[in-house]
Amino acid sequence: MGRIFVVELEGRSYRCRFCKTHLALVSDVFSKAFHSRRGKAYLFNKAVNVNVGTLEERMMLSGLHTVGDLYCCCCGQIVGWKYVAHEKSQQYKEGKCVLERVCIVDEPDFCSEFYIDTCPTVTVSDSEDA
Repeated sequence: MGRIFVVELEGRSYRCRFCKTHLALVSDVFSKAFHSRRGKAYLFNKAVNVNVGTLEERMMLSGLHTVGDLYCCCCGQIVGWKYVAHEKSQQYKEGKCVLERVCIVDEPDFCSEFYIDTCPTVTVSDSEDA
């Protein structure tokens, strides 16, 4: 095996529901009108921290496609699939990734949007008590 290098995305992102690894930026959503065996799914221009599984031909609602399952690089869960080949009418999908909503969570980038100070700066000593 090797060392896993994880890409940390800047801004609001979708993360793996199981291990919270960054998978895609909200701004990279191409379409929210996709469906999978387990419910809603989103088509993304690109995804990170995923491995593509063995390619296979699958019959989908839009026709026969060559796809590979996408696995989270950290926990190994299947999070969606990647389109490799397509019918001519579905050419726009080639190279794009579908992430299933049941496998991802939408979390804002708390580090850049909010700051909560957990270290109080006021100190009180015993000598100040009256």
